[in-house]
Amino acid sequence: PDRIYLLASIIFQNTHPDKPASRRFVNYGNKRRVPLPEVKSEEQRRAYELAFNTLKYQGFLEAIITDSFRVAPPMSNDNMSLFVVMLYDFQKRKFLPRQRWEKAESIATVALVEKVILGFKTKLAASVARHRIKHHLVSVDSFLPETVKIKQERSGRLPIYAWVNTLKSSPGEVQQVLTSAGFSQVNSIGQLVDGTFCWDRHCTDTLVFPACCRSQLHSTGLLSDHKLAIQDKSCGLGPNAVFSLLPEDGDVLLAGRFSGLTVSHTAALIARQPPRVYVCVSDHTDAQRAELQETVTAMGCKTLCSSCSNY
Repeated sequence: PDRIYLLASIIFQNTHPDKPASRRFVNYGNKRRVPLPEVKSEEQRRAYELAFNTLKYQGFLEAIITDSFRVAPPMSNDNMSLFVVMLYDFQKRKFLPRQRWEKAESIATVALVEKVILGFKTKLAASVARHRIKHHLVSVDSFLPETVKIKQERSGRLPIYAWVNTLKSSPGEVQQVLTSAGFSQVNSIGQLVDGTFCWDRHCTDTLVFPACCRSQLHSTGLLSDHKLAIQDKSCGLGPNAVFSLLPEDGDVLLAGRFSGLTVSHTAALIARQPPRVYVCVSDHTDAQRAELQETVTAMGCKTLCSSCSNY
């Protein structure tokens, strides 16, 4: 959607490194710290992914722009961040036009940049091909520096952490579903291979899977049924620490910035006890409250919407 391109361009504009004038082939204007518009968390995730992929290939994309246009493309410097973000996406898709959705919001600036890219797609595609031949690149991915390739490879091997949502299931049921789907349990992370899982030794309600099992895990239906929730382990340490220290008649108060999954995780951990989780949302926007409400409801929490909600 247009708004993801727009959000990605703002993220890129706020984070791209400033190059010396002698090495600056593309000018992105002087704007920094541009405020981000409100979007749903999934759209934000997609925008950040697009923006940071563009940052990784910034040098390559700028080389394509200067080779194709000799001078800057026919647009203002303020739109160059949007141009380079969309150029990354379009070259990744072989410059094929986007599929249009009937209810998708149309943004005039995005439409303008898209028109320019598609109008020059033959020249841009030819420039990509010349650049690959000149630098003996098997693919565009080969353009990345070796240090970035190593980091990218390591990130692709990071294990998947998922906590059991006891509001909708139980550890026993989840294990049974995983076993029926062909998974087998091992004793530690060091033993993880394709088709295996283990229990995390710090967060007792959390399962660990190898990175290669993501699609197999999705096929079990545990994620779509919200019986299992993928979340970084760092997000689960807080709720587990609170649970271990919570007195029998104590309640939990969450204040600050947190996701609906963190609220749900905390509620799931104390579901078998009398305490409740109070959530301060007075500093949240209406859109943020609605998204929080949608997430915790889907996860099976009983909710009461107000300035300070309890779950």
